[in-house]
Amino acid sequence: MTLAFQDYAIDRLLVHMRRWYDRKIIANHFVEWQGAGVKSVKNGFARAVEVAKLDLSDGNVTPHTLRHTAATLLMQLGTDPWEAAGFLGMSVKVLIDTYGHHHPDYMKEAAGAITKKRETAKRVVGARETAKPAIGTRSIRTI
Repeated sequence: MTLAFQDYAIDRLLVHMRRWYDRKIIANHFVEWQGAGVKSVKNGFARAVEVAKLDLSDGNVTPHTLRHTAATLLMQLGTDPWEAAGFLGMSVKVLIDTYGHHHPDYMKEAAGAITKKRETAKRVVGARETAKPAIGTRSIRTI
């Protein structure tokens, strides 16, 4: 799934870049304005936020907030951390430490272990042996 997502994103970006190049929208730089490379994306990003009519009532929308959203979504989608970190331009350690709790595998083993049905030892009641039901299947009255 992760590789398919990455291939899809790269393919879509390449289509746009080729079109921009063919139409002479870009020539030498990935981000250009009037033929020169852009030194700062602040003005362009502010304009994009304005055009997109993003809600600014809770604060600023910044490239960092979009990166945060992307990291959260990639983790929620179960993306391989190595792939996601590379896509986001951060280390795997930072990704895991900051966003790892959003991954579906986060604490999966611990949750499985704590909720797993356990075999219980047989006990002797009178002369005959009976097996105790698993802890999760007994009512509170039998405990």
